[in-house]
Formats: sequence, C-alpha cells, structure tokens
Amino acid sequence: MGALFHVEGVPIGPVSVALALIASMGGFIFGYDTGQISDILLMPDFLLRFADCSSNANLSNATTQCTFTDVRSGLIVALLSIGTLAGALMGAPVADFLGRRYAMIVECAIFIVGVIVQITSFSVWQQFAVGRFISGLGVGGLSAAVPMYQAETAPAQIRGSLTATYQLFITFGILIAYCISIGTRGFNGPSSWQTVVGVGIAWPVILSVGIMFMPESPRWLVSHDRHDHALKAISRVHGMSYEEAEHHPLTTKHLAEIQSHVEFQRQYASQDGWLDCFRPKNKVLYRTLLGMSLQSLQQLTGANYFFYYGATVFKSVGIQDSFITQIILGAVNFGCTFGGIYVMEKFGRRRPLIIGGIWQSMWLFVFAAAGTAVDPQTNPGIGNLMIVSACLFILGYAMTWAPGIWILIGETFPTRTRAKQAALSTASNWVWNFLLAFFTPFIVRAIDFRYGFIFASCNLFGACVVYLFLYESSDLSLEAVDMMYNDPDCKPWTSRSWAPVGYSSRKEIEEQSKAAQANKDFEGVEEGRRENHHEGGVPTKKMGSRENESETTTATNEGKIEGVDGKPYSMAPANTKQG
Repeated sequence: MGALFHVEGVPIGPVSVALALIASMGGFIFGYDTGQISDILLMPDFLLRFADCSSNANLSNATTQCTFTDVRSGLIVALLSIGTLAGALMGAPVADFLGRRYAMIVECAIFIVGVIVQITSFSVWQQFAVGRFISGLGVGGLSAAVPMYQAETAPAQIRGSLTATYQLFITFGILIAYCISIGTRGFNGPSSWQTVVGVGIAWPVILSVGIMFMPESPRWLVSHDRHDHALKAISRVHGMSYEEAEHHPLTTKHLAEIQSHVEFQRQYASQDGWLDCFRPKNKVLYRTLLGMSLQSLQQLTGANYFFYYGATVFKSVGIQDSFITQIILGAVNFGCTFGGIYVMEKFGRRRPLIIGGIWQSMWLFVFAAAGTAVDPQTNPGIGNLMIVSACLFILGYAMTWAPGIWILIGETFPTRTRAKQAALSTASNWVWNFLLAFFTPFIVRAIDFRYGFIFASCNLFGACVVYLFLYESSDLSLEAVDMMYNDPDCKPWTSRSWAPVGYSSRKEIEEQSKAAQANKDFEGVEEGRRENHHEGGVPTKKMGSRENESETTTATNEGKIEGVDGKPYSMAPANTKQG
C-alpha cells in the first residue's frame, strides 16, 4: 500500500485521510440537518401546512399571512436538540459495546427513520417535530462517536487536522442545505421542503457503506484484547502491511504504549460505569467538567443564533432575500474552517481558542450595538454593518472554537472512560443547543438585538476558561495527554512546554520519530544490499524482531514511569533508551 506522505518523520497512509473524510460524513449529517430548518421555516407550502394562517392565505402570500407561534417554531427547531442530547448519552455504551464503526451504522439507520417520519408529514406539525427528534437521536450518537473514532485512530502527528474535518463537514453540510433550499423554494407544493429533508437520506447511506472499509479504533480493539487486529489497524493508517508493522519501531512502540495504558487503566479501575466519569482521582472529574464546559461555551458563542434563525434575523434587518444572505454566511463558515484546520495544527489548541473568544466577542458587541442604536430596517448602512459583523464573527468562530472543541473532545479523556466523557460533553452541547433554539424567539422578542451582548460576554468568559483550565494537547499521543493532566508540576498555562518522560521537549518527539524512520529506511536499504550481494548468507536482524526482543524489553522497562497511583506506566520513546 505504501505511505501517502510523511509528517515529522512518520509515514501517513491513504487510509488515514480516507477515514477522516468518511467518518466526517457524520458531521455533514449534523450540519445539513442544522442548516435546512432556517430556510424551511420560511417556505410558503410549509407555512400553509404547519403555521397559523389567515383565511385568505395561499402560496403567493403565505409568507405574510402565516406565522408560527414562538412555542411552535421553537419546538420544531429545538426537538432535534432534545433527540441529539439523548442520542449522545446512548452513543457511549453503544460505541463501547459494538465498536466505533458499527455504532455509526446503527445511528445512521436511526437518522433515516427520522427523515422518513418528517417527509410523510402533511398537516400535523407535531409529526414533523417528532421526526426531527428521531433524527436527532442519530445525530447525537454520531456527534459522540465520530470525533472519538477519529482521535483514537488517526496518527498523533495529524490528529488535529483529521479530527477538525468533522467540523469542516458540519459547515459543508450547512452550506449544502442552504444551496438546496434556495434551489427548491420555487417548487409548488410540499416538494419544496420535502426534497430538502429527503435528500438527507443520502448522507447516512454514504457513511454506513464507507465506514465498513475503514479500520476499527486500535484503542477499542486493545481494550477488547484484540491486539493483532489493533496492530493491523495501526499498520493501515500508516500505509504499511501487517508484516512491516510487526517490525517497525514506530508501530510496535505505538501498540505497546496503547497496551500499557489500557492495562494501567484496568489495574486501578473499580468499575466501568458512569460514576467513574465523576471521580476526582487522576483528574477524571476535572476533565469531565472541562469537556462539558467547553461544549456548553461553544454553543454560547452564539453561532447557532445565526444558523438556526439567520434567515429570520437578516429579514429583520431589511434584507430582501435572506436566503442569499444565509448562503453568504454559510460560505464564510465553510471556507474559513479550512483555515481553522491549519490554525489548530500550527498553533495548538489553547492560543487559538483564547484569541478566537476575544475576536468573536468584539464583533458581537458591534453587531448588538449597531442593531440597538439604530433601527436597521430604516438604515441600510446599519443593516450592512450588522451583516459584516456577523460574517467576521463567523470567520473567527470557524477558525477557532468550531473545530477546536471537537478536537479536544477526542483527545482530552483517558481511554477507559473516553466514550462516556465524550458523551457527557457532547450532551451538554445539545442541552444548550436546545435551550438556545427553543428560547431564542422569546428572548429576541423581549430584547431584540441586545441578545448579542449576552453572547459577546460568553465568548470572553470562554477565553478565560481556556486560559485557566485547558492543557495544551497538540503533538502528543492520547496516552501522553493523560500523563500531562496528571503531572502535578504541569499547569494549564505552562502545558505548552510539557513533554513525556524521556523527552526534553515536544520538538524532540518529532526528532525521535524522524530518526526512527530514517533508521528503519536505512536498515531496509542495507538488508536489501546484503541480500543482493549474498554477504555471508547471514540474514540481518530486523528492529523489533524476536532476535532483538531482549533489547526491546530493556528499552521498554527503562522507559516506564510511575503512574499516578504508584503503578508502572510505560511511555518509553521509540527506539530510544532513557537514562
């Protein structure tokens, strides 16, 4: 198969990229379902069927003669979030029991059932809302399983970029929903909105079929004592054959590290229940609360205020065709997420989130102040300023808080409780998603554009939380991240300079990886030469082979450090003896 490219000396196989793109269809499903409802609420046929209309309402005047009550529009929008909340919590035991891949397939099937319920609704708005709830169960399960699967399977050197593709596909899904909505709004009858909803069946089908060709999470496989399958999964993401991976210092070191960490977790684990997520020992409770806080604050940035009700918001500032404005906003969101992938890989996690929180707060203050000072419907200049402010806010959000939080959910928690902690964190996202989706019509009616001041304050608060509590996890394996959180000498604001035992800095990890790869390549060349020239007829020993087992064992033993409760925890650098 061969490596597609190398990063920091580590071979990256095509499967690494493929698994990121295919699994991220879960994010596309999430984004598509989020983006479609804003425009559907303004479609004439949908209004005639499900809103309160005057006696002379018809397709030509439905947008002026029909209105949704705040409760009805809130429930239609927000029941998706209630479903996602339940789905996220159920997603953890399903992902732990079935594995990450098969859990996604089950969740895709649930989503399809929800879509069918929606498109078969013709006059009862409650049926449409229930359909969104059922779809939400699938979306919620995917939102917990996909980032976790990507983080557990991707090579550490590109984990941030690959996990960030989940957020990229969310924004892509939102943009595609806007584009399809503007294309079908001219259709007569229910096909205008049924087409938008029904097309959603295609996305889970693509995910379900594609994920079957991807490897299972090696950490899940090791936790279920399937070590050979785990090595095979690792070999595939690095573009190696199983035989190559058996003797390669990078893959054997990676597998040994996962095995050591899983065994370490088992030794002090009292039980694998939900209560384990709330035990202060080993900073498990700390990280559970941190993950829940970050996911809540991502919602409180105010992004979904524009994604759920953007068409209504822009209509209220005097924009004639709010559908076009939604597409512009969606395009900014999608395009800037590419920048977010680069930012998160280049500058880590902490710094972009802090700067992003300040940037987003600034433009939300402008948005709210402009809308409060002058009526935007009577002053086109103010309306344009508010749209520009919204776009600049989305620019900052798409490059920092949007991808960054999903990356952190995949890489912050220890293996044993990762699924449940990820589920709790994602569930907190959906709690706030529901609250904002349901109560926004009431709040806007009461305080209008002053709503932006609340979101601006939440963004500043989020930047403070990141500075005080979040550890920098970029460039580290998931096992090393766990060690960092348990190092009493490491503080969040000093975590950028932390490195595992045996390394003087994170830069040295990169140098060790390059050296190990170069040594392996050199060894392969030398072995080939010897075979070609029949040098003595004595086969060369391969690194990591049984003949060198004593050396590998020595290096591993010397690389063990004491765990947080006194038990040994192996984290020796690849092909390097410590001391």
